[in-house]
Amino acid sequence: MLGNQVCPVLWPSQRGNKGQAHLNCLAMDVMLQKEECPKVTFTPPLYKQRYQFIKQLVSKHKPKKVADLGCADCMLLWMLKFCNCIEVLVGLDISEDVLKEKMHKLSPLPGDYLQPSERSLTIILYQGSVALKDPCMLGFDMITCIELIEHLEANVLEKFQEVVFGFMSPTMIIISTPNSEFNPLLPTVTLFRHPDHKFEWNRSQFQNWAQETAARYNYTVEFTGLGIPPPGKDVGFCTQIGVFVRKCIKHVEATRSEKYQDHVYKIVFKAVYPSLKEEKYLQNAVVNEVVWTAQIIASELLDHRKSEYKKHCGDCVETESRFKPRNSFLKYLEYPSILEPNNKNMEPFINGNTVSIPLAKIFSFPKVKQLCGNFETLSKFITGKIALSSDGSAVLIDTEYENEGHNYY
Repeated sequence: MLGNQVCPVLWPSQRGNKGQAHLNCLAMDVMLQKEECPKVTFTPPLYKQRYQFIKQLVSKHKPKKVADLGCADCMLLWMLKFCNCIEVLVGLDISEDVLKEKMHKLSPLPGDYLQPSERSLTIILYQGSVALKDPCMLGFDMITCIELIEHLEANVLEKFQEVVFGFMSPTMIIISTPNSEFNPLLPTVTLFRHPDHKFEWNRSQFQNWAQETAARYNYTVEFTGLGIPPPGKDVGFCTQIGVFVRKCIKHVEATRSEKYQDHVYKIVFKAVYPSLKEEKYLQNAVVNEVVWTAQIIASELLDHRKSEYKKHCGDCVETESRFKPRNSFLKYLEYPSILEPNNKNMEPFINGNTVSIPLAKIFSFPKVKQLCGNFETLSKFITGKIALSSDGSAVLIDTEYENEGHNYY
């Protein structure tokens, strides 16, 4: 099936170390940008084009669970973590050392805790072989294999087919691999693009393998590529890509999980990002939004009162008037109905040094309503966190603290 392109391992010390080999392949892509390789240039570099290709597919198909096999430097995973549709992101590589070196870029940042996402996101890195079956890899919508298969020996490649297409059986599989027909245009390449490559296929060999694999495991496959050759060179793309789509949806994950209960992959890294789906983060977001909304309402009301006072009472007591209101000028406000403390409508009112803002008013703001869902949740989350009226129906702001630049809660 592999034809004459299958070769023995050239560097035994690198046997199976796809992670480090992949990093070296990235270095090759960068080398193609240098002036000493005038025949071929790729802008942006080819590895970035491959990652962008995957990102575009994710944006189009909206998968929730994505795995990158042979994830190496984790750069693709880092890019994909910003795609809002993805809730589970998994990387698998044979090299534990490479994973440990690069895994920290996948950790949540302080900003992720300050502004949690509405979606949940879990990122896991496994050390393991693509020739082994582990139930943790079941149920994925998309699996990517970027510049991976050329690092596999013939017997491992055969197992790879059964593991990825037969066992994992995701909705979509993307496989990229070098196109050997392009190699003569690369001055630094003699036989293969990297010494760890076990083979490099031409277009016909890759397409024959992909079509045979797709037919065997009930997939369709479409071919494309990245890295356009110079004019007049009919050699195909520098990187050839097969996009496999499963023909029918199968619900066999439960059966497979029962059959393959032993986990053979080792967890190297796991991060659960803060999410508004967790109550503690949602409560913090609600409290912050209510505080912000209440401050805006109070500020506008105080500014309006100041403007009215200047209009009717002059500028002589401007500073005092903003934070120590006098009943003598309250009658000139445009909204006399909001001045009564016992008013049950949605308008805020001022009582001495306190601005009272009904919760119903705050709940009417779209962002607050979106976060809470209902009025009862709003009341539940802010009780004990924010200063409220005695009956719990309004947020209270002390204008003296506002004037001093302090928070009121």
